[in-house]
Amino acid sequence: MLTCLFGRKPSPEQLEGVKERYRLIGGSSPLPAITEKQAKAIEERLNSRGYSSKSYVGMRYCHPLVEQTLKEILQDGVEEVIAIPMAPFRSRFSTGAYQEELNRANKAFGDRLKVTFIEGWHSNPLFLDAIAERVREGLSQFTPDERERLHLIFSAHSLPESVIKSDPYVDDFRESAEGVLKRIGLFHWHMAFQSKGRGPERWIGPDVESVLIELKKINVRKVLVVPVGFVSDHIEILYDIDILYRKKAEALGMILKRTTSLNLSERFIEALTNIVEAHIHNLSPSPLTPACTKRFGEGRGEGRGEGD
Repeated sequence: MLTCLFGRKPSPEQLEGVKERYRLIGGSSPLPAITEKQAKAIEERLNSRGYSSKSYVGMRYCHPLVEQTLKEILQDGVEEVIAIPMAPFRSRFSTGAYQEELNRANKAFGDRLKVTFIEGWHSNPLFLDAIAERVREGLSQFTPDERERLHLIFSAHSLPESVIKSDPYVDDFRESAEGVLKRIGLFHWHMAFQSKGRGPERWIGPDVESVLIELKKINVRKVLVVPVGFVSDHIEILYDIDILYRKKAEALGMILKRTTSLNLSERFIEALTNIVEAHIHNLSPSPLTPACTKRFGEGRGEGRGEGD
């Protein structure tokens, strides 16, 4: 685990707080293991379709680091890499930072790899189908009468206001939420941001807690959180939503539930496989073009301790 606060070393108190959160979710994040399984599942699907591919995982804030992974790729004799970040929404702070790190590491090795980068898959129909499937499962936790009064809270990671002024991040988030709603029907719904950093920067909102407080004022009793900006279980899901926000809801006399994370959802893996395959076809007209798929982990060290 590594904590990053925009380049500032965390205080002992902050570090202890992070350790406590990990203790409460079992001692460590399941994200690295889930990402490895997702990558392997994509590799197997691509190879079953006639491609010659091998998947790798590279992360910015924990092992395997991007530079370590590139070294492994070169040792394996691979010449071409297709990189797909495990974050659906585009931002120079998230997907852009991964692209910069990948390019930096490749340059350090003499630009020996041909690298192309996939981003902005937030509106992919199969991805939206996968989210909609999880929402329908989540809705089944409520009676028909409860669903009529239920409010959905779509959530994504908050980012500093200073870094997203010209980013499509919020627009991508809204487009995904609206795409899911077209698939599940009409519901009361809200967009909210979560897991903001603890530094002095201003972070985009409204945050989930604020939305819960406003819903309480209009006598909403039950909410379903849809963390559409996250594709795997990790601390922002298992602690921030399952523990922190659930306790906040209980204190307000509300019931908060959430949708299951995508993780190894069949529809989600199919979506990612098709996204990579479409990218391969855009690179070459040959359907049998060899491809090395390199997957990046989702943890971005967002200023509060998820260093996956």
